[in-house]
Amino acid sequence: MKKLLTLNFLPVNKDMALLLLRILVSFSLFYKHGIEKLTGFSNMQTHFPDPLHIGVTPGLMFALITDGICSLLIIFGIATRLAALLIVINLTVVFILMHKGSFVEAHAELVYVYLSSFLCILFAGAGKYSLDNRLFKTS
Repeated sequence: MKKLLTLNFLPVNKDMALLLLRILVSFSLFYKHGIEKLTGFSNMQTHFPDPLHIGVTPGLMFALITDGICSLLIIFGIATRLAALLIVINLTVVFILMHKGSFVEAHAELVYVYLSSFLCILFAGAGKYSLDNRLFKTS
């Protein structure tokens, strides 16, 4: 009964968990938001929000970098913590300024899940199964 309740028969591998978290969450962000920014940048400039009042183009560029480039860096585990920090900054702006920190707004829960996941990656790092580890022996 104890084995069933604690799932002790499954091996514990934190590095594999980090790899899965990195790949699954980053791929989702890239597939849903990164590709659209990479392929439709000029079309998005007409309707992209500007919550920081820095201009549509700089805001869209930052979102393109985080959603389109940083998500790929995290998948491969390259500059993982820096990429996660940039994504966290972007998602914090989206969650606080666009969704007003509330789950009532449309899609706010997805932003919160992304934000929570990338905060975990920011603090945990890339783990053993990453190019960061291969290049810089971070684990």
